Amino acid sequence: MNSTNCYLLAIESSCDDTAAAILHNDKVLSNVVATQEIHQQYGGVVPELASRAHQQNIVPVVTAALRKANIDKKELSAIAFTSGPGLLGSLLVGTSFAKSLALGLDIPLIDVNHMQAHILAHFIDEEGYEKPTFPFLAMTISGGHTQIVRVDSYFKMSVIGQTIDDAVGEAFDKSAKLLGLPYPGGPLVDKWAAEGNPKAFPFTKPKVEGLNFSFSGLKTQIMYFIQKQVQQNPDFIEQHIADVCASIQYTIVGILMDKLKKAVKQTGITQVAIGGGVSANKGIRNALVQAEKNLGWKTYLPKFEYTTDNAAMIGIVGYLKYVHELKEKNTYKDTGVHAQSRLKI
Repeated sequence: MNSTNCYLLAIESSCDDTAAAILHNDKVLSNVVATQEIHQQYGGVVPELASRAHQQNIVPVVTAALRKANIDKKELSAIAFTSGPGLLGSLLVGTSFAKSLALGLDIPLIDVNHMQAHILAHFIDEEGYEKPTFPFLAMTISGGHTQIVRVDSYFKMSVIGQTIDDAVGEAFDKSAKLLGLPYPGGPLVDKWAAEGNPKAFPFTKPKVEGLNFSFSGLKTQIMYFIQKQVQQNPDFIEQHIADVCASIQYTIVGILMDKLKKAVKQTGITQVAIGGGVSANKGIRNALVQAEKNLGWKTYLPKFEYTTDNAAMIGIVGYLKYVHELKEKNTYKDTGVHAQSRLKI
């Protein structure tokens, strides 16, 4: 089939969301996500439960994606899937399903790096959203990753800064847990922060060389702060939760923006995009909008449905590979590709 008339099925199963999408070239026809609520009672993702839930969800989710797109599986040009990074058991479910279906339909199988997908989600054809031009800087921020990436082309990327311990999403979620908020707590911190004073409780920013990040020390600092305040006043959290959330978010956003400003200065690149689940955070989005106004940056904020794990972002990478690599090299018939829990950009 001609590359300008590509119907592609994309599958994402790297963590606790089972997702499938259908793309016609770079346009999303359907984007279905099944979330796993079972993890809420444990305060975090349980890998074994996640992989079992993927097994239950993947057939209904793919079926729903095909139905919503009004596409028969026989019309598919290729299948793209997340090969990593992520939870190995979860990845294996999506990988095995994608391999089997591609083999049965005798169509190309395209492996996709999950973190590349968060960046290249900006190239989905979406009304009202502008696509970046190369080169640009991308900051990927999620529960498992915090990176600054220089992007010179679709598949020429280099990590110039990353966390040396915990990810920013984990800092949000663990802070929320300390405040007694349910999992996932990051969005709730964001919600409460809108009602609080961001300078009510100052927290110290970690000093890390270069463009790297560190959040483990901040997490410990927040833990000791809350423990001390609760000892002095058992009702402290209830009385001050908005101010505490606003102060935590203000500190975290400040850490991210300081490194981004440094990256822009070092590289001379003023186009900045963000991706990953934490890119839905209003504090971070507002900070980038202000940077565009005050610093002359050109910033790119993803559509909210493409921030958290989804298959549409996997699909756009699959399409770009299909167009730019498959037609030239015809390399994606190989089903020997395997899931990898750790995978570099």
